[in-house]
Amino acid sequence: MSKINLLNYTLMELEDVLTELGEKKFRALQIFEWLHQKQVTSFDEMSNLSKPLREKLKSQTQIPQIEVVRTQTDHQDGTQKMLYRFGDGEYAETVKMVYEHGSSVCISSQIGCRMGCTFCASTLGGLNRNLSAAEMLMQIYEIERNSGPVHSVVIMGMGEPFDNYSEFLRFVELINHPHGRNLGSRHITVSTCGLADKIKEFADLKTQINLAVSLHQARQEKRAEIMPIARKYDLETLKSACQYYISKTNRRITFEYGLIENKTDQMVDADALIGFCKGLLCHINLIPINPVADRNQKAPDKKRQYAFKNYLEKAGIPVSLRRTLGKNIDAACGQLRKKEEEICKQ
Repeated sequence: MSKINLLNYTLMELEDVLTELGEKKFRALQIFEWLHQKQVTSFDEMSNLSKPLREKLKSQTQIPQIEVVRTQTDHQDGTQKMLYRFGDGEYAETVKMVYEHGSSVCISSQIGCRMGCTFCASTLGGLNRNLSAAEMLMQIYEIERNSGPVHSVVIMGMGEPFDNYSEFLRFVELINHPHGRNLGSRHITVSTCGLADKIKEFADLKTQINLAVSLHQARQEKRAEIMPIARKYDLETLKSACQYYISKTNRRITFEYGLIENKTDQMVDADALIGFCKGLLCHINLIPINPVADRNQKAPDKKRQYAFKNYLEKAGIPVSLRRTLGKNIDAACGQLRKKEEEICKQ
């Protein structure tokens, strides 16, 4: 019989667990705070619980652990990339980025990815499985235990969060809970490659969480070449979903646009992007792509990047060019995991 994973339970669910164990409901709140506020890894640290209760919890429940397999640090900008191994031996990547206002953590939502984007290392082996809400939390808590509280969280690592929608929502409920980590909604950003139906579903929640859409190309035929999801949800459908989101939430969408030499960086691409943004409350985040082994694609030179940015600005489009972080490490999603798996096969 497998033990109950307490980190994956909401406070209400935890109350039910404690009731089934013959304990008072208020114990659930104490345990919830130990797990999510103090981020303990052992029941012995729960000093306001009786020893018999701690022993009962040890025998029937668990606080899951992850192992830090590898850490890469870019000493120029402080970016760190961690490779974690979960209990079943699967790997996931997490990136910590340091800014003036504080640190931001980019977490994975799946082991691998089935979206098939041609510029991303995460998709090379397909999708192995979804991550649980607890496994998403563990990526953050491990960093916070070692280097203090993070300022913001981005669900933009390995995987498509909206392809793991129920666990993504559970993760948000847990990290946002006032008796838990209590990370404000506006400090959370979720990124999707464009699952239009889920964008609408997410809009209906009217949450304050930031939405980023990985657009990368605003010409339908060209987008479908680099992002297979565009064959299911074309640009017209995607734009309609974005309009719905904005009308429901009155919140701006960030469109992530990867600059790929000769694929997304031409002026005809910029014109298409300007047309797509017309009538939308949005911001464009230009991202020079990180090179990926096995993917014959690279970012254009700086001159081309700024020419593209300036062209959008002259058209009145709110745009920024993302500062490249982690240039000296395997910064692209999925690269570090792929390397580790190749080493293990040798």
